[in-house]
Parts: sequence; structure tokens; C-alpha cells
Amino acid sequence: MARQPRQLRQHVPMTPDARTELSTIVAIGGGGFSQGNLGLEMERFCLELTGVESPTVCFVPTASAESQDYTLRFYQAFGSLGVRTGHLSLFRPPSADLRDFLGGYDLIFVGGGNTKSMLAVWEAWGLPSLLAELSKEGRILAGISAGAICWFEQGSTDSIPGRLSALPCLGFLEGSCCPHFDGEAERRPRLAEMLERGEIGAGWAIDDDAAVVFKNGTFAEAVSARQGATAYEACLSQTGPSFSGSSARSLV
Repeated sequence: MARQPRQLRQHVPMTPDARTELSTIVAIGGGGFSQGNLGLEMERFCLELTGVESPTVCFVPTASAESQDYTLRFYQAFGSLGVRTGHLSLFRPPSADLRDFLGGYDLIFVGGGNTKSMLAVWEAWGLPSLLAELSKEGRILAGISAGAICWFEQGSTDSIPGRLSALPCLGFLEGSCCPHFDGEAERRPRLAEMLERGEIGAGWAIDDDAAVVFKNGTFAEAVSARQGATAYEACLSQTGPSFSGSSARSLV
């Protein structure tokens, strides 16, 4: 019999009713401007989801310890797409009113890095509840790697030195998430092991250059910015760990 994952604390407890009020969340497995992909297909896709003719986008680089190089790459990438850009620093806050600051953007894009540390900083600033409110109001929440897994109940993370492990996350979306599924050799076998041991629950495994889109808390589609890149439904079946590929819509 499949073992049930142990209950893990969520940073922002949300009732099912509250979760279904959420708008659009995009979880990207890897690639894009973060890894030097200059095609920017995924970035364009996220901007299109805003439905705004001249969208604005805010980068949240907390997970990278607010890397200046990473933030510069964001400005170069999204700036080349002709949109207004900004970023949120929690070590040098732009305003005492973060809700007012973030509320001025159509797309909030969360970068990669250390998810565990990012969530701790976010919690100290009250950012999880603020992001939940903004999502309900129609802002698009998107992110890559750490910025992808953070929205789920659990994520497969390398935040803690050693082996990949399961991390309690925000719980905006049901289930778990594993990024870089085809980009890092340890991801698939370790996720299978965690599923089998009941350390992580069922969810999604996402290749680099692929993403899953959730609308109102429900899976809407998988998209791909590279041939062969896709997302997989990950679960523990009667025969063992199972990874069922989703039909990803090509963005190229």
C-alpha cells in the first residue's frame, strides 16, 4: 500500500475555498533568462497572461540573496521586451508599504535560489499573505526553480546541503513540485525515492524550459519553450513511483 506523505507545516495555511479564489500562477522548471536563454519565449508568455497591452513586471530575487548579477539579467531580458520593470529588495525595501509597491505591477516574477531562506525572509515581511491578496486581485504570479516550487504545498529542494529534500512551501497550490527534472541528474531518482518513502506527496515534475499554469487553483496547461521539454504528473502508484508526461503546448 502506498504510504501517505507526512503532514508538513505550511507557511500560509489556506482553506480550499481561499485557494480557489486565486488567479493565475506559472511554475517554470528552469531555463529562461536565469540560465542565459535569450529566446525569452517563457518570459513573453508570462507577460501575455496579464492581458495588458503595456504590462509591468516586478522581479523578486530573494532566493538568490538578491544577487546583483541575476537582477541585472532580469532587467536586460525583460527590458528588451519593452515593458516597465522593477524589483523588490527586502534588504533595501523600496517602500514601507510593500502592498502599494507590488500592487503597481501586473506580473510578479520570483527568481531561483535557496527556497528555504527565501520563505523565511518572506514570512518575516508578511509577503506570503500579501502575494495571496494580490493574486486574488488578478496579478500574475510566476517564478522559476525556487520561484516555481514555492507556490505548492511541498517542493523538492537543494536548499539544505546534502541530498535533495522535501520542503514545506506556501500551499497556494495543492501538491508538490520538482524543478529541473531533466536538467539535473539527481532530480528523477531522488524524487522517486521520496515518493516511495512518503517524504513528499504527489504533484508535478517540470523540465527546464517547461512550465505548468494554474488558473483559480486548478491545473490549466503545460507549456514548453524547447522541443522535448514538458511537465510530468508525479505520484506513487500501486507499482511504484510514476511520472506521467503532460502534453505541453509549444511556445516556439
